[in-house]
Amino acid sequence: MKTLNVIALTLLIVGGLNWLLVGLFRFDLVAAIFGGQDAALSRIVYVIVGICAIYAIKFYNDVSEGERAR
Repeated sequence: MKTLNVIALTLLIVGGLNWLLVGLFRFDLVAAIFGGQDAALSRIVYVIVGICAIYAIKFYNDVSEGERAR
């Protein structure tokens, strides 16, 4: 499970950095690497990052448990 958490967190960081580039410079790194926003590979990456975001919702439970321990 720890490996899945690390993968999800890594992909969320990559996705967040991509959105930072989009917001600041109007540059979509994923689209640039995989052939545009409509390219199949780009869409797959976007979907995987989105699934990781849904999976990461469970991290709130870990954070709230840490707060209760204090």
